[in-house]
Amino acid sequence: MRRSIPVARLQLMREKPRLFVAIAGVAFAVVLVSMQLGFRAAMYDSAVRYHRTLRFDLAMLSHKTPFIGFPKQFSRRRLYQTLAAPAIASVTPVYIQQGFWRNPWDFSARNILVVGVDPSADVIGLEAVRENRALLTLPDVALFDAKSRPEFGPVRKSLERARPVLVEVNDRRIRIGGLFALGTSFGIDGSLITSDLNFRRMFPNRLPGLIDLGLIRLAPGQDPERVRLELLRFLENDVAVLTREQYVQREVAYWAGATPIGYVFAFGAIMGLAVGGVIVYQILFADVSEHRVEYATLKAIGYTNRRLSALVLEQATLLAILGFAPGLAISMALYRVTERATSLPLAMTAGRALTVLSLTLVMCGLAAVMALRRVRAADPAEVFG
Repeated sequence: MRRSIPVARLQLMREKPRLFVAIAGVAFAVVLVSMQLGFRAAMYDSAVRYHRTLRFDLAMLSHKTPFIGFPKQFSRRRLYQTLAAPAIASVTPVYIQQGFWRNPWDFSARNILVVGVDPSADVIGLEAVRENRALLTLPDVALFDAKSRPEFGPVRKSLERARPVLVEVNDRRIRIGGLFALGTSFGIDGSLITSDLNFRRMFPNRLPGLIDLGLIRLAPGQDPERVRLELLRFLENDVAVLTREQYVQREVAYWAGATPIGYVFAFGAIMGLAVGGVIVYQILFADVSEHRVEYATLKAIGYTNRRLSALVLEQATLLAILGFAPGLAISMALYRVTERATSLPLAMTAGRALTVLSLTLVMCGLAAVMALRRVRAADPAEVFG
């Protein structure tokens, strides 16, 4: 049985330094695209940590709230008005505001998100918070996010060594009674969870009748969207009522459209593909140019432009695969390093890997199409004329 000659592979292997340069170019593009897509996904995932942690069926918030880290206040009466609907089982006000944290170790200061809830209401779906709900009933006690930025100080290590941690938040002395693990986001460097009464002590200038978020639990069997529409018919238009998924999508839409961060990550991915595409094009173009006589000879013995083009496309596909493997390995290593340094949710998912592979194949394919002009221009008359 006759075996076909792997012309494309042999042609690439002939110039090993050039092959390594091409693989490095593709790997660079894979790393850059993977990191940009990873950062973009991490931005969206981290932005909705609290949305997915809080236990509710419907959320009430002000229309003026840009994102959860900087909410706008609205009247608590709006939330309690919903209890008039038979479908409502319970409501819980939530207080959210940026506080001024003073690091007791180096006396530096930075903003920290403070979340105040009723300790008797099980509205935060974290086991560490449930276990420490009794602590939150004590005056001036709060729980600290162990995944906060390290600039807040060695809070976790101190508690693990049974050392008391006393800090100042808005010039009020607070004791850190325990830890929970949630993580940071692009708008939140760290956070505290405390009781609604302790929250008011930290923010004494706030009006007591104003809240930042209302959580609504429905009776069993109720449709959240139907109840949401019913509530909107009798509530004032100064608040929005959203289902869980709508609340999540609202936050994602803010970071995707109202800030330049999403565009920056997309632009970075495009630039990575452009750089990789240029490198692959130059390699393929140089290879085709050096073998123009051989291509003309193949034409003379019956090879069509289509068949010769398939050889160049096969080279591009091989470069894409050879460059994708090391690029993916480097990206996964960088993901782990970045996640440890920033506490952002960075992980290479199968879907993202397939997306990067598809983009890499498209990048190399486009580069091959541009280099094909030299193949089509190869004329047997140049060899036999």
